Amino acid sequence: MSAPMEIVLSADSAGQLWNCAVLELHSGTNLLAYRGGNTSSRSLTVLNGEYILGAQLGKNFINVWEIQRKDQLQQKIVCPGIVTCLTASPNGLYLVAGIADAIYLWEVSSGNLLAILSRHYQDLTCLRFSDDSSHFISGGKDNLALVWSLASVVQLDPSHTPEPRHVLSRHSLPITDIHCGLMGPQARVATASLDQTVKLWELSSGEMLLSVLFDVGIMSVTLDPCEYYLFCGGSDGGIFQVSLCSQSLSRDKTFQSDNEGNQVFKGHRNLVTCVSVSMDGTLLLSGSHDETIRLWDIQSKQSVRSINHKGPVTNALIIPAPANMFLPDSRPGIPLPRFSRHLNPSEQGEGVETGGVCLRLAPHTQCVFGDGENTKVRVSELEEEVRTLKKVNKDLYDFSTQLLTKPS
Repeated sequence: MSAPMEIVLSADSAGQLWNCAVLELHSGTNLLAYRGGNTSSRSLTVLNGEYILGAQLGKNFINVWEIQRKDQLQQKIVCPGIVTCLTASPNGLYLVAGIADAIYLWEVSSGNLLAILSRHYQDLTCLRFSDDSSHFISGGKDNLALVWSLASVVQLDPSHTPEPRHVLSRHSLPITDIHCGLMGPQARVATASLDQTVKLWELSSGEMLLSVLFDVGIMSVTLDPCEYYLFCGGSDGGIFQVSLCSQSLSRDKTFQSDNEGNQVFKGHRNLVTCVSVSMDGTLLLSGSHDETIRLWDIQSKQSVRSINHKGPVTNALIIPAPANMFLPDSRPGIPLPRFSRHLNPSEQGEGVETGGVCLRLAPHTQCVFGDGENTKVRVSELEEEVRTLKKVNKDLYDFSTQLLTKPS
């Protein structure tokens, strides 16, 4: 069988059979299973197409698997507290976690903790990146959704305290889910809340475009790729499809089923924790506390497949299949480093080893050398050093290959 273009990644709170599983989208066939522990809601993510990360439910660490080595837990990232939500930037350079009411942001290449953002007043519930990795959005139990510019957060001026680009404060109860659409900084963002509303925002301006009121609390939300519809998972098990192309659409509306695309998917018996749409916009995936995930045909609103789990479903998402997932002999291009738990690791005994060097590439970047000296280095100089190192590595590789292949 050829490798699938899209896969389903799912997890439940029981973790009896596996922590998370990879399913074929159309047939529901179980392709891979990753074992060890169980993953909390909104905390399952793929890093750079090479690793699967899942925050351990109720614990202060993140489970890590190499995407090809499903049978063995490869690594644990120990965190300063219980991780309530987790996401990786689409470009694979950054990892963001919600721990209590703070946002922790790591640089993947070095493992350095770059920022701790304490702008929420209660625990974080969800985190999402824009598709171009330029922004991320955080939601919490304080009813707020905050839009952060990544460039502002990772800047190097220690006297500057990063502030959110926008504060989305129109919800009156905790945020339960966030979805960020396509088009980078021009994207639209959907937020769901226990206040029985879903709101649609413009990422660039922070302006609210639409607010839809339902009869129940909304636990999950997503948009189809063309952004014709909102799909909202309810606390009663219903999934509400909201048309964004209706002629009667107003800025504030109450949901009602009609013939203009506003419909309800019925089948789950408990709250719907996650929803996701396929790339072609024809299939809807949903996960629920009724211990099932369902695949729906969007046009007919019919459930075409139901797959049982051993516990309430915490994560279910449709993603493009990573290129190396079904190549058992492949390995990640770069191993994950040790992730720091402190902003200043050298002060906490987590510093760079003697003789080591940590470089962060940016227009002007600070380099921390093993002797503790801080120096400003221009990118052009770094690039020249990188080119030199690559040439040395290639020469060493060619020499070692000749030795190995030389007849004894």
